[in-house]
Amino acid sequence: MSNMKATYGEPKDNYTASLKMKSYILLGWMIILTIICLLPIYILIVNATRESTAIANSLSFLPGGNLGKNIDKLFKDVNYNTVYNVWIGYRNSFFITGFSTVFTVFFSAMTAYGIHVYDFKIKEISYTVILLVMMVPMQVTSAGFVAFMLKLGLTDTYWPLTLPAIAAPAVVYFMRSYMKSSFPLDIVEAARIDGCTEFRTFVSIAIPMMKPAIAVQAIFAFIASWNNFYTPNMILISSKFDQKTLPMMASAIQASDKFTDYGAIYLALTLSILPIVIIYVALSRFIIAGVALGGVKE
Repeated sequence: MSNMKATYGEPKDNYTASLKMKSYILLGWMIILTIICLLPIYILIVNATRESTAIANSLSFLPGGNLGKNIDKLFKDVNYNTVYNVWIGYRNSFFITGFSTVFTVFFSAMTAYGIHVYDFKIKEISYTVILLVMMVPMQVTSAGFVAFMLKLGLTDTYWPLTLPAIAAPAVVYFMRSYMKSSFPLDIVEAARIDGCTEFRTFVSIAIPMMKPAIAVQAIFAFIASWNNFYTPNMILISSKFDQKTLPMMASAIQASDKFTDYGAIYLALTLSILPIVIIYVALSRFIIAGVALGGVKE
């Protein structure tokens, strides 16, 4: 009888051992990927605290003691101040990024709400067109976009950097996918019976129910807009220093041969990415929840 019990229990024990082994392998692989993703950021921060000659001669994973001198050079040196001012860069980048993020999430949510809630003849055609636009890269339309802005006299302004954020096909796709799985139409009908207007229904009922999707798309929109160098570089033609975004300043300080202090350059790059690192770490739980809720098959 004991032999029979041992034989009967062997497949279960083998399955448990195999499952544990797969879990350990998966955990190890995730740790490796995490290190690969975080290592460049860590080295960037470490180099911001080191001397220029030490950075040029060797790679170190330990912070240096030159952070104060790098700060003085970046903030007080006249040559550096002609191309890089972190406060002006933060002001311009936050202005553009803030408005772009609000426009993207609000109008994309409204578009997804309209496609999901209302029935009209070209409903599916409209949604298909939105998906087709999503597949067209910005580089294809950039020449025509700049020419159009020149005719309108909107170059060297922030309007072309904020208003086009209203049209965000990828965000509309995500929002609609989320609404199809988590937004019942009975709620809209109940609101209409109670005398609620269509816009008030969207603002008071739909938006609160879409908070996870709005949160995750706001994070992605913020990061994309903050890192955007291509479009501002095309629109801000005169390259006025007071109009430059932080990525433009960071690019200028790297491209010039006058700046050879690697410690100050790495510090400038660290300050440039600091806001998006903080926001991403603080709100990463919304990204995980939003992707899980929005990733449904249609």
